[in-house]
Amino acid sequence: YQVSSTGSAESQYEMLKRLEMSVDHFQSISEACGRKAILFLATGFSRESMDMLHSLGVTTFKIPSGEITNLPYLQHVGGYEETVILSTGMANMDEIGDALNVLERAGTPIQNITVLHCTTEYPAPFDEVNLTAMLSIKNHFGVKVGYSDHTQGIEVSLAAVAMGASIIEKHFTLDKTLPGPDHIASIDPGELFDLVTGIRHIEQALGDGIKRATSSERRNIDIARRSLVASRNVMEGEVFDENNLAAKRPGEGVSPMKYYEVLGTRAARDYKKDQMIEL
Repeated sequence: YQVSSTGSAESQYEMLKRLEMSVDHFQSISEACGRKAILFLATGFSRESMDMLHSLGVTTFKIPSGEITNLPYLQHVGGYEETVILSTGMANMDEIGDALNVLERAGTPIQNITVLHCTTEYPAPFDEVNLTAMLSIKNHFGVKVGYSDHTQGIEVSLAAVAMGASIIEKHFTLDKTLPGPDHIASIDPGELFDLVTGIRHIEQALGDGIKRATSSERRNIDIARRSLVASRNVMEGEVFDENNLAAKRPGEGVSPMKYYEVLGTRAARDYKKDQMIEL
């Protein structure tokens, strides 16, 4: 992935050494986030890196997929007793369970952990996303879940939110042509705007799960529904049957759900064609 994205033959170590930031860089980024009311966090790939972040006041620790089987590392991070985001690329359910157990035993309560479903490939093929596995994780472990998205585009992230993801991780760049392997696989500012806008719309659209007529729908009930009416002129005392009874709009009268209650009864008065039946 790195070679195909950059055309460079340098090793991953050489690339990372060239791109790594100093503690001062992290400090300045943390301060900038504070000024904009943005939660500052980073992924530390070692206990030393996590300690550095902890020293900067970080209270949410992102564990990368590659460290999910690193017991000493997990134990160390769990010992902070803070909020943890656990990415699960390449992992199976047993490995996720083992990692959660280590974090809990170290002092991090399960309610402080969000587990991210992830496919560790760049870009991730759509047919390997297996997004429903996120729900399996949620139901099996009783944890909050999210999705670490390495697919191209934003639609899978939007689908994840609709399925209950509380966190979305997405690579972001100001310019996809910048040097480095991740820029070309990241979303740009316009796509990030569309992603966040879409997520906010989905959050509104999910609602509370109670099926009922909404305030806007209630205005349309009488317009859209039907009432029982005389399908032709009906004389007082005449029996209502399939030939003189119909359901037509508007829905201001007797509901057609009472059709069989009316069928076979006698008209209490004269009705003109299309006039609403009264009970």
